[in-house]
Amino acid sequence: MELLMSIVVGACFMVGTYLIMTRSLLRVVIGLNMLAHGTHLLLLTMAGLKTGAPPLLDRGETAFTDPLPQALILTAIVISFGVTAFTLVLAYRTYKVYQTDDLEQLRGSHDE
Repeated sequence: MELLMSIVVGACFMVGTYLIMTRSLLRVVIGLNMLAHGTHLLLLTMAGLKTGAPPLLDRGETAFTDPLPQALILTAIVISFGVTAFTLVLAYRTYKVYQTDDLEQLRGSHDE
């Protein structure tokens, strides 16, 4: 299972890196979101994909999973949602002011 998750994480990082290097501002925002999702999956995979009882303390012989990686990923999801919302608002405002989402046009020409 870890091999499959590693391939999915690699694919998320590849797609996110490709989208960040494009000229459209909206694609850059989606690329950042893909990198965040890849990081969440990486944290989950590195914590170990174990099967067991719910993450509750039990003094018996039953195995339980560690709740700390799940809590860290939940926190990271909330933070990435806030960052995504903020970057979407910035991209929308940039589009409204300059009437373009092309990063080359926003950068301007260096010939002058």
